[in-house]
Amino acid sequence: MDASFWALVGLIIFLGIMAYIKVPAMIAGALDKRADQIRNELEQAKKLREEAQQLLAEYQRKRKEAEAEAASILSAAEKEAAILREEAKAKTEEYVSRRTAMAEQKIQQAEADAINEVRASAVDLAVAAAQKLIGDKVDSKANNALFKASLDDLKTRLN
Repeated sequence: MDASFWALVGLIIFLGIMAYIKVPAMIAGALDKRADQIRNELEQAKKLREEAQQLLAEYQRKRKEAEAEAASILSAAEKEAAILREEAKAKTEEYVSRRTAMAEQKIQQAEADAINEVRASAVDLAVAAAQKLIGDKVDSKANNALFKASLDDLKTRLN
């Protein structure tokens, strides 16, 4: 009996012991368990992928809504700015026209004041000239007669 024979006998005994303690069933069970675990992981990965796609779709929808809202806000702001610009322009024009009218009134008042001042100066000069002329030509007798005539005229007007 040589060593090959004893190696064959040892191999058969080893395989018999393995079959007796159900090693192939344990290996098959472990492989089945591992296959189930891999299947579960694939299902979870599939669910996670679907959830991720749903989240992506939701965020894209929210982004589109936000862009639309931003566009409407921008449009409203532009309209409001245009309205404010028009109001400011109208107020500025009104202010300028009001200031122009006030300046024209002041100019007219200054002209009227200047004309009145010139008239008053002319009247003063005329009175002074008349006084000088009358004073030179009228003596004290004529002066008394003029004074009495003025008094009589005043009395008649007061009554």
